[in-house]
Amino acid sequence: MSTSRKVKLVITIIALVVGYWLQQNENTNNQPSSTTETANSKSNSFNYLPTSTTGNIVKHNGYQLSYSEQHEQAEWVAYSLDKSDIVYTNYKRPFFIEDPKVKTKSADWRNYKKSGYDKGHLCPAGDRRASQKAHDETFYTSNISPQNHEFNAGIWNKLEQKTRYWTKKYNHLYVVTGGILESNLKTIGKEKVSVPNYFYKVLLDYTQPEIKAIAFLVPHKDSNKPLYEFVVSIDELEQKTGIDFFPELPDNLENQLEASTDYKNWSFR
Repeated sequence: MSTSRKVKLVITIIALVVGYWLQQNENTNNQPSSTTETANSKSNSFNYLPTSTTGNIVKHNGYQLSYSEQHEQAEWVAYSLDKSDIVYTNYKRPFFIEDPKVKTKSADWRNYKKSGYDKGHLCPAGDRRASQKAHDETFYTSNISPQNHEFNAGIWNKLEQKTRYWTKKYNHLYVVTGGILESNLKTIGKEKVSVPNYFYKVLLDYTQPEIKAIAFLVPHKDSNKPLYEFVVSIDELEQKTGIDFFPELPDNLENQLEASTDYKNWSFR
């Protein structure tokens, strides 16, 4: 074999090896490093917002909401809750004020005055104590709903505390909460703020190896029942609200999670 043919052969072999290496490297880079990493990166974003029946979505730093002008409150408030958010810093409670980002204006706090109802947080101030700014954002009137004091300080507070317990146990949750806004509800104040007969909370643990979800539908009254007695399927909540809670989840996973009423994977104590 001539020298020139040997050189051409060597160059061809080198080109093939380099080409193969580049292709393999590209394929590797296009693959997620692990399913856990992919799930965790998604869980730290707001990609899993519910649908809005009103089209009036408001984005704050610590939470997002869909505002219902008809009922003068949010149909849902959604936020990511991380273990690092659970701190016990005591900030001074600010006054409730109208939400500057609600174009139709959120209800004035005076609607609640002498109504006999608490200004019940949907995203609790206790979930946003990592910074004073995040804490104070929860005092917009778009983030409250009329609640009986016994309910607000009782079973609802118990569910909020349990949510923080699970966040510390499972490291990260995605939370959606609100009242069931339907026709012919009792109202308070000049702006006719609706008083829900039921409140709900949906929790999604979107981390490997055990992706799970749980939903609660709680009658708006005092109760001494254990929390697990209020567990319902997400499908049931979707029928009552017209909201698709996790439309961005893969369909097979969404269908599985939303049909279930099994709470055995959640630690009740």
